[in-house]
Amino acid sequence: MNTILFPGSFNPFTVGHQSLVDRVLPLFDRVVIAVGVNSCKHGGGCGASPVESIRSLYAGEPKVSVISYEGLTVDACRREGARWMLRGVRSTLDFEYERNLADINRRISGIETLLLFTLPEYAAVSSSVVRELESYGRDVSEFLPRKK
Repeated sequence: MNTILFPGSFNPFTVGHQSLVDRVLPLFDRVVIAVGVNSCKHGGGCGASPVESIRSLYAGEPKVSVISYEGLTVDACRREGARWMLRGVRSTLDFEYERNLADINRRISGIETLLLFTLPEYAAVSSSVVRELESYGRDVSEFLPRKK
């Protein structure tokens, strides 16, 4: 089975994340969305895990599974039988970071990384921006996925 793992904090899971998953679905037999347990990034806090909401979003898609994990992402890939890792790229800054990470992950594990460029309409959408807007009472529904 050809499996790809999509790791992240997904705090929250945005329309940009959903777009990446939807675009990679035709390429793989199985897509594992892996929510990092210790991924409280940039002071964003560690609220409720998004695992259940992501599972609900993809409930009708048998090729998608959602897990939580701790530790190295390459170890989660091995546990799930994934030879590939999916990462999204919004900008040249993201590209440089992701390229370096991909090189290290390949070197220590043999896991290959598939970088997908974010669609232009989602390039400015990030979990941290959505959290900040929400903290000021703004409606963020346009940045969050709706069940199909």
